[in-house]
Amino acid sequence: MERRNAWKVYDQTELEKLDKINETYKNCLDDGKTERECITLAVKKAEAAGYKNLKELQKEHVKLKAGDKVYAVCMDKSIVLFIIGQEPLENGMNILGAHIDSPRIDVKQNPLYENEELAYLDTHYYGGIKKYQWVTLPLALHGVIAKKDGTIVPVSIGDEEEDPVFVITDLLVHLASKQLEKKGSVVVEGEKLDLLIGSRPLEQDPSLDQEEKEAVKANVMELLKKYYDMEEEDFLSAELEIVPAGKARDCGLDRSMVLAYGQDDRVCAFTSLFAILDTPQVTRTGCCILVDKEEIGSVGATGMHSRFFENVVAELVAMTDGESELKVRRALQNSRMLSSDVSAAYDPMYADVFEKRSSAFFGKGLVFNKFTGSRGKSGSNDANAEYLAKIRGVMDDADVSYQFAELGKVDAGGGGTIAYIMANYGMEVIDSGVAVLSMHAPWEVTSKADVYEAYKGYVAFLKNM
Repeated sequence: MERRNAWKVYDQTELEKLDKINETYKNCLDDGKTERECITLAVKKAEAAGYKNLKELQKEHVKLKAGDKVYAVCMDKSIVLFIIGQEPLENGMNILGAHIDSPRIDVKQNPLYENEELAYLDTHYYGGIKKYQWVTLPLALHGVIAKKDGTIVPVSIGDEEEDPVFVITDLLVHLASKQLEKKGSVVVEGEKLDLLIGSRPLEQDPSLDQEEKEAVKANVMELLKKYYDMEEEDFLSAELEIVPAGKARDCGLDRSMVLAYGQDDRVCAFTSLFAILDTPQVTRTGCCILVDKEEIGSVGATGMHSRFFENVVAELVAMTDGESELKVRRALQNSRMLSSDVSAAYDPMYADVFEKRSSAFFGKGLVFNKFTGSRGKSGSNDANAEYLAKIRGVMDDADVSYQFAELGKVDAGGGGTIAYIMANYGMEVIDSGVAVLSMHAPWEVTSKADVYEAYKGYVAFLKNM
């Protein structure tokens, strides 16, 4: 079934809306390169839109009513936002869910070392990456240093014009004959992804008898002390993420695409956030949850497997209808969800791994995946046909461009989302999202039309499901 190309039906008013959404989206990508930065940004935008911190309202014993807007944060890495609907919460919610973690390289806890008068940070990659894609790129360092006195020091080096950048080196082609014979998965090994951060030795007092043995490392530590009041031991309680340096950019002569780091899955996360912030009132309670750790299995306190979401819903029930375990269960089971994660866009350069009739294409709108998983749909939610029919009706009524797809050919590979986790509550869930080229690469590509259609689709879902 041929789907329409959204670009062909936009009038000037729609194009102006599209440009506005995409400019805001690019700015969010620039300001949110880590989970913590995404949460800081989300809280700022939520509070500007009138959302209140649920913890503060609990202290005041506030009774929530239709139209109230609240949010809750977990460990500065996950957030859930609610706009209270006219219907009782036990009737269920319309939930937009996405993840804000992206593949990257993390700094280890004992990372700083010197080797032949070069200073490095030892690393461990996070999520599914092609390791060879991360060498010889300008890289930035983002994160926090948590000191023993409770001070949290933010770190962001490499994304401002005046900042230095960092790099992971690669073997020169003239000496790489054996390297080039290796499989792609081991051309660059994980332990070779160490970050080059310095080569200048510490200036020492010439009157001293003994020179500093690791003067380059010592110089790096002196700079860290100067700018961040950091001791080497503070690496033990630091979270430092290595990400590509540079801002989100328009891609193509026609400026029809976005090239940026972290679009898996922040393209879905930010459009979901925009949608709930731009929805002033709803019949059913609207919810947007942005979570961490999806790229490594949705584990931990800030991942979707955590009880964070369930606990917040229980608090919400208590603040609307009064404490009731049964109403919490009903609220969860009666909910409907778009589990929003990116889809693989059809790439004609690698057509052999796609089944064209079941592929997602640039410019054809929001992508729905009845199932994800791998091989025999392993690890998939596999949404009900009845729910798909309801989704189609809502999207058609709102004139949203959309398509149905799956991730490549059967047996070619596969992937998972948070859908199956939320489906454990018995709610209706379907995977949806935006098509991406070069998924999981340091720089990914999306269509501006698809970003806009995702936003439109998420608004329609919150209002009309």
